[in-house]
Amino acid sequence: MAQGGAAGRGAAKAQDQGWAWMVLLAAVVLQGLTLGFPCCIGVFFKDLQHEFQASNSETSWFPSIMVAVLHGGGPLCSILVKRFGCRFAVMLGGLLSGLGMVSSSFCQSISQLYLTAGLITGLGSCFSFQAGVTVLGYYFVQWRTLANAVASTGVSLGFTLWPLLSQYLLDEMGWRNTFLIFGGILLNGCVCGAIMRPIQLAPRSPPQSPKPGEEPGSRAEDAQLSNGASPAQSVLQQHPRRTACLKVLQKYLAFDILCQNKGYRIYTIGVTWMMMGFALPHVYLVPYAIHNGVEEHRAALLISVIGFINIFIRPLTGLLSGHSVFTGRRIYLFSLAVLLYGLSNFICVISAEFTGLIIYCVILSIAMSGVGALTFQVLMDVVEMERFSSALGLFTILESITLLIGPPLTGLLVDITSDFHYVFYNSSFFLISAALFMGLSFCALEKKNKLREASKVPLDNPSRSQYNETPTEPLAGSQSLLAVEYITSI
Repeated sequence: MAQGGAAGRGAAKAQDQGWAWMVLLAAVVLQGLTLGFPCCIGVFFKDLQHEFQASNSETSWFPSIMVAVLHGGGPLCSILVKRFGCRFAVMLGGLLSGLGMVSSSFCQSISQLYLTAGLITGLGSCFSFQAGVTVLGYYFVQWRTLANAVASTGVSLGFTLWPLLSQYLLDEMGWRNTFLIFGGILLNGCVCGAIMRPIQLAPRSPPQSPKPGEEPGSRAEDAQLSNGASPAQSVLQQHPRRTACLKVLQKYLAFDILCQNKGYRIYTIGVTWMMMGFALPHVYLVPYAIHNGVEEHRAALLISVIGFINIFIRPLTGLLSGHSVFTGRRIYLFSLAVLLYGLSNFICVISAEFTGLIIYCVILSIAMSGVGALTFQVLMDVVEMERFSSALGLFTILESITLLIGPPLTGLLVDITSDFHYVFYNSSFFLISAALFMGLSFCALEKKNKLREASKVPLDNPSRSQYNETPTEPLAGSQSLLAVEYITSI
């Protein structure tokens, strides 16, 4: 196994100091290059439609595939990190992202863009982003919360700069040369990965042999997997390959948690449904503004306004949610942010003037900051940290499915009706219904648990049916748990 893959298994010599801050700077740049990049695709929407004579639905598949692969490739990235280390995964991701965009500049059909910019660039961005944030867990312990908050500002910087750069290059060079330049810019992910050198282990590193209950995938967990009903146990013992397959599924795709943990099930369903409308404004806002007479430069500025406000609001939201007042109530704060996101879409329906769209972008950015800062923090609250990595794998795959199909289905509706207002109607429907579903469901679940406690009815496993706070700090002497806290923002 590569040295980088073993970096988090012992006590590090230089955590929270020295080179760690260079790694943090690289993580900021990396998040701007990966998560911030898809926001600029709307700038090229009309040009791609004209070039390939494609409909709104056909054109929207390209950014949808990119974003879906970026989110859904988490389990594959985790395997890559464990096998080869974070540095290798980040540099491989930078290489794939760059090659994907360079190849896109030579595409002769919209379907070829699905493969190059959608699949290849999306997969590369996934590797770079998730491995880049994983390495922060190795380099930072005491200042990990601060490091994650600072790293997430890279997304906001990307939202601010990518649309402006895209519009300028598009006007000067056309979309093909712009994609070629983007390929060179995204190759800088390899430079960021080179900075993330494997951390040096201290001589007093704990032994490698796992202890019972110490980490996901340990021997204790493997034993629990085999301790089911006696017929299943005998089958597993007779089929070692099937046993290994089930262990991998349990480690990276937590279907057992989905069935047993009501809080996780409600939250996963709610966020998956929410993602049907979450990305619609980012894909269609610029085409909508241009369609209503807004100049192209000013239309691209709208996305930059969203990113600029995110730079300040997102860290503040993260710090606010960490206050003791919101302990056990972050899900309600998250639902409120999703509700505000959905309601803000009606501003675009009321007015398509530039001033009205600016107001919309301000409110949307505030709501989006809350959603981005709390999405994975709430997931940590409803799932025990020992199983967070596997719960996250299933969570991201399910949400990537709706991220993939949401924009194309809405684009098809726009093609049929020739009315862009349906973009914002659809987005509001999915977001508002998801917010109400999550908020009311958790409220009902909390009341049900209080009634059980009042009647003194014991629960076999409270974590399966109760929304509660679980500790996110690693246990004493268990540095390996650092590896599971690797996603902090959307």
